[in-house]
Parts: sequence; structure tokens; C-alpha cells
Amino acid sequence: MGFEVCGPNEVMVVSGCCHKVPLLVPGGRVFVWPVIQKLQRISLNTLTLQIESNNVYTQLGVPISVTGIAQVKIQGQSNDMLAAACQQFLGKSENEIRKIAQETLEGHQRAIMGNMTVEEIYKDRKKFSKAVFEVASSDLVNMGICVVSYTLKDIRDEEGYLRALGMARTAQVKRDARIGEAEARRDAGIKEAQAEEQRMAARYANDIEIAKAQRDFELKKAVYDMEVQTKKAMSDLAYELQAAKTKQRIKEEEMQIKVVERTQQIQVQEQEIVRRERELDSNIRKPAEAEKFRLEKLAEANRTRIILEAEASAESIKVKGDAEAYAVEAKAKAEAEQMAKKADAWKDYQDAAMVDMVLESLPKIAAEISAPLSSCKKVTMVSSGKGDVGALKLTGEVMAIMEKLPKVVEGLTGVDIHRALKVGPKVK
Repeated sequence: MGFEVCGPNEVMVVSGCCHKVPLLVPGGRVFVWPVIQKLQRISLNTLTLQIESNNVYTQLGVPISVTGIAQVKIQGQSNDMLAAACQQFLGKSENEIRKIAQETLEGHQRAIMGNMTVEEIYKDRKKFSKAVFEVASSDLVNMGICVVSYTLKDIRDEEGYLRALGMARTAQVKRDARIGEAEARRDAGIKEAQAEEQRMAARYANDIEIAKAQRDFELKKAVYDMEVQTKKAMSDLAYELQAAKTKQRIKEEEMQIKVVERTQQIQVQEQEIVRRERELDSNIRKPAEAEKFRLEKLAEANRTRIILEAEASAESIKVKGDAEAYAVEAKAKAEAEQMAKKADAWKDYQDAAMVDMVLESLPKIAAEISAPLSSCKKVTMVSSGKGDVGALKLTGEVMAIMEKLPKVVEGLTGVDIHRALKVGPKVK
């Protein structure tokens, strides 16, 4: 035979040689000697039983039918229960074990039904199931069978007792429901009135608190507004004061700028006067001095010529005394003429030089005045119907500016060009 094995849902029972008491092996392996030892198996599977008890009279004589569901199995963890199960069911099939357990449970179920009323069974199924479970377990444990669970599945009767019981209970429930609804409606009205009263009280209290809060807010806001307006007024005054100070500093700076500009203009005018003096010196005085030098040389040459002529005349008449007298007279006359011309030249020097410089500069000034007009690409002239138009108007503008030039020269140099041109230089 050799080694034998079984799963966790079986028990192997080995009896025979070497075993005074059968060897129980739940879920494992064992060595079995052939012929001298015998191996048997018992299933440990859970069995589901449907227990039917039909038309059983309860404690008050009302017949009812009950269906219960039970799960039972042979207990393999306890050696005593396993040994009892071997004594009771060894060699029997699973159906036979199922039948024995079912008949036992049905008997206990009938016994419990006879000791309880229909109302108790119907209302308290848990109590009924517990009673059947406890009674059946104490009896089946002696057979090695453990009751895993028991549940009451169905209760029924053929006389309509349960239906009548349900109708009475239904009527009672409906009555209680109507009473409860009326009481609930009454309580709801009372509660609603109380709630409305509380709501109105809370609303009035809330309105009072809101009014107080609004009053406090307005008071605080008035104080804050006064502070804000005060600060704003102070800020505006400070801003205006600062703006006035800033404007004063700006005016002072502008005055400083004007002073600097006026100083620079004075410096420019001074430099222009120096430039004009230098220009006058280079254009008028130098040529005048050269002309004076030329005239002096001419006068000296003329005097020499007269002296030579006098000497020649003196030699021609061969009168030495007369010649010397004539020579002295001619020499004096030449020197006097030279001195007169020199004096006239020095006397008329300044006005003539200034007039000459102005007359030489007039064309240049006219060119500078008309230069902007000559660079214009397009000139649009609007006439009111009076005065000159066209090119005559443009040249008239230039000439009007030129007419103001003598007054400008007189203001700068003190020389009256009109008077100088009318009188002219004195020549002796």
C-alpha cells in the first residue's frame, strides 16, 4: 500500500496492527501496511441543510409551517468529537450523514416551535433561531457534528392567521400613524409657532443690533471722516505751500538763468564791440594811416620839389641872397601846406572812415537780410488790397530794414550818416 495522503477537508482513519486505538489523520499523510492495516476516510465538508417543519402546532395551538437553513460539518479540530464522529458515521456516505443531521435538526425545530407562540416566532426570529441553534448544537455535538449556523428562512400558515395578524398590526400601525401624524402636525404647528416667535424675537434683536452697529458705524465714520478731512486739508495746505516754494525757487532759477543769459549777451556784445573795433582798425584806421603817410610823403616830395625849383631859380638868377630868401619862403609855404593837409586829414578822419565802412558794408548787410528770402522754395503772400504786392513787397521789406540801418549805426557809434553825407569831408 505505502504512503496515503488526504486534503484538509478529509480525515484518514487507520486501524489494525500497531494501533490499539484508530489513528486519526486530518489533512496529511500516513504510511499504511497492506493487509494488516485498514484505511478509511471521513469527509469534513460543510453540509447545507434545508429544514422543513410543516403544520406544527405552536404553544397556542395555531398550526404554522417553518423553513430553516442550517450549515453543519464534522468537527476535525477536536480529537474527541472526531472520535465520536468516527464511531457514528465511519463507513457511511455523505447523504446518510446529511439525513441524520437533518432529521435531528427538524426534531429540535419542531420542539422549539411547540414552546413558542406564532407572535414570538414571527416577531423575534433571532430568538427562535438562537434557541434552535443552541438545542441542536448540544445534541449534535455528541455525534461529532458541529452546527456552523442556523437561520429562519420562512414562516407561513394555511389558516390565514399570519395575514390576520398582519392586518390587525397594519390597522394598528395605520391608527398609530394617523395619531402620530396628527400629533406631529400639532407639534409641528406648536413648534412652528414657537419657531416663528423665536424667529421674530431674533429678528427684532438682530435689527436692534444692526441699528446699534449702524449707529456706532456712523459715529466712528464721522470721526474718521473728520480726521481724514483734517489730514486732507493739512495735506492740501502743505502741498500748496510746497508748490508755492517750488514756484518761487523756479522763478529764482529763471531769474538766475536770465541774469546769466543777460551777462552772456553783454559779453557777446562786448566781444562784438571789440571785433568791430578791430575790424574798424584793420579796414579804416590802417588804410587811413597809410593814406596819411602817402599824403605826408607827397607833401614832402612837393616841398622838396618846390625847394629844388626855388634853388634852381635862385641859381638861374644867380642871386644868392634872393635865392635863399625865395627858398626859405617856398620851404615854409610847402611845410604849411603839408601841415594844413595833415590837419584836415586828422580832423576828417573819424567820420569819413565810419561813413566809408558803413557804405562798404551796406551791400553785405542787404545780402544777409535777403538771404532767408532767397533760400525759400515757395512764398505765399496774402494781400488785403492795400499796399504793394509781389516782388515789390519783398524788396520793399528789405529796403525798409536798410532804412533803419543809419539809426542803428548812430546808436552804436554816435556817427550820423545822413549829416556826414550832406556835409562831406572838409578839404583845404
